[in-house]
Amino acid sequence: MTVLLVQSVAVILIYFVTLFVIATAIRNNSIVDMAWGPGFVLVTSFAYVNAGFYTMRATVAMGLVALWGLRLATHIMKRNWGKPEDFRYANWRQEWGKWVVPRAFFQVFLLQGFFMLVVVSPVLLIQAAPQPGFGWLEAVGLAVWLVGFYFESVGDRQLRDFKADPANKGKIIESGLWRYTRHPNYFGEATMWWGLGLMALPVPYGWVGMIGPATITWLLMFVSGVPMLEKKYRGRPDFEAYAARTSAFFPWFPRK
Repeated sequence: MTVLLVQSVAVILIYFVTLFVIATAIRNNSIVDMAWGPGFVLVTSFAYVNAGFYTMRATVAMGLVALWGLRLATHIMKRNWGKPEDFRYANWRQEWGKWVVPRAFFQVFLLQGFFMLVVVSPVLLIQAAPQPGFGWLEAVGLAVWLVGFYFESVGDRQLRDFKADPANKGKIIESGLWRYTRHPNYFGEATMWWGLGLMALPVPYGWVGMIGPATITWLLMFVSGVPMLEKKYRGRPDFEAYAARTSAFFPWFPRK
């Protein structure tokens, strides 16, 4: 496991350094968003092949990460391709001034690489385990993952369709899954990683992998997800009314 971890760190480091060089050359740090999902596919594919155990548990986990990562990358690429740098990164570029290059290297690319390593830890533990089997706990984890995939993929599609309608320009989506949570896609992403965390529990030190889903949930709820996205909507009467009756993260019935 130690060797596999060191090798995975190297893969992630090379990946994000390469992204940093490209982003600096084109002056667009938001390409890191498009590269988030494929980075997980890359490191889990490398670990899967390099560990060489090919158990059913490891194969299913690898497949789930690939399905999630490639779908997310396709969605973000369609949304962002040909557009200017995302407002978050553009704001940081202005705030950081002459220090934008070193700060972007450490605070955007290396930091995301670190979080990728932490989040993917349950899958690395699964791939490093030679024990075969796929029991009830793995089945529960798979079911949880499927719930998360539904929320993220359907939530993204509903938002895309909503924005594609010119009649909705300037409006906030409040229909579909967005009626029960202000961020069904973020909830879905966190839920998928909790599913993978459950699948890792039967393997040696699998409980350590729970740090992965806990970390992505914390990031989405309190750091780079909900707070950062909602910041630009604060103060708008329509958003404040929507926020008052709709759960921020966990799906629940709207308040009266």
